[in-house]
Amino acid sequence: MNTFALISRAFTISAGATVLASCGGSQPPIGAPSAILQSTTEHRGAVPTCGDRRIGHVRCQVSIETAAARSDKPEGWTPQDLEQAYNLPSSTKGAGQIVAVVDPYDNPDVASDLAEYRSTFKLPAANFAKYNQEGQQSNYPPSCEHYGWCLEIDSDVEMLSASCPNCTIYLIEATSNDWSDIEAAEAEAVTLGAHIVSNSYSGESGDKSYFDTPGVEYLAGTSGSGLSEPADFDSVVAVGATALAKGSGKRGWTETVWNDSSVGGCFKAVRRPPWQHDQYCKHRLANDVAANGTSVAEYDSLYGGWTVVDGSAIPTPFLAGVFGLAGNATKQRGGRTFWQPSNQEHLYPVTEGSFECAYVDYPKYNSCTGWGTPDGIGAF
Repeated sequence: MNTFALISRAFTISAGATVLASCGGSQPPIGAPSAILQSTTEHRGAVPTCGDRRIGHVRCQVSIETAAARSDKPEGWTPQDLEQAYNLPSSTKGAGQIVAVVDPYDNPDVASDLAEYRSTFKLPAANFAKYNQEGQQSNYPPSCEHYGWCLEIDSDVEMLSASCPNCTIYLIEATSNDWSDIEAAEAEAVTLGAHIVSNSYSGESGDKSYFDTPGVEYLAGTSGSGLSEPADFDSVVAVGATALAKGSGKRGWTETVWNDSSVGGCFKAVRRPPWQHDQYCKHRLANDVAANGTSVAEYDSLYGGWTVVDGSAIPTPFLAGVFGLAGNATKQRGGRTFWQPSNQEHLYPVTEGSFECAYVDYPKYNSCTGWGTPDGIGAF
């Protein structure tokens, strides 16, 4: 796999300096980006919960904040905070929408952890079911405790609950993080009736055919080192991460590109989809859209109760829930909806943040956060 960033580095620079960009890595510079994203994000330190990515396997993308003490009370952003920040109709929409989450290994406490999360934040009881990759509600995979995936599994179902508490949640647990098991779980999610599938992991050597079912909207996060599968497939919404903060003005919130977010870029292994209309990247350009990826409250009994997590995994299930609120996922196709100018009016553009990002030829687009973050459900 060869991933090429549109802007290999958009360094923080002094006034008057120039940064040039190239698409595909071997082409000459195409001109200075229209703006440089300045870093404004503060961190409390976070540690990944699973190991390095290996070819043929997927890797989780959630980290636990080391400065956040384990507690019997939640800290970090709540569902109500996120609903307000993104102007979402979370309490009134989403009923009847089946959203599947695919993760490897079994979290035996996921149902009780989810119940604690929802009860604490006064969300309705979850319409939740857990399956193995063969669609059975038994014979679950080995425990996630030995592989580092427990925190990510809880994060996935809780972030989906935060945006769409009325959605039906199916957790499909793959036997391992090997692609063959992950892809079996993807197929089973569709068999079970999901029209939205959240994939918060990243990896290499995946098969696009498992992420390309008509009438199903797939979402995936991108890794901290750039584009990765399945997010780089043009049939998948590529999701970036921001850092959310309280602010002033009409919205009352501000966002920057999260410093540990992925670069995004121009992926030469995938043909440019017909709905992408930039003049520089002749291949798949990502990311498409983004949401907060930092400092969210999470309940995980294995980690001692309430904690605070970061990660490019966080916005993927959250935005899967936003598609559930919109209720028209069967009409979508990868990231296409966010490239339609009429829909971009319903997104908050993100214009500050990581030095790894730069604009291409659109004033509201950057390779880390795509066209921005939700302002309601109009873009979905």
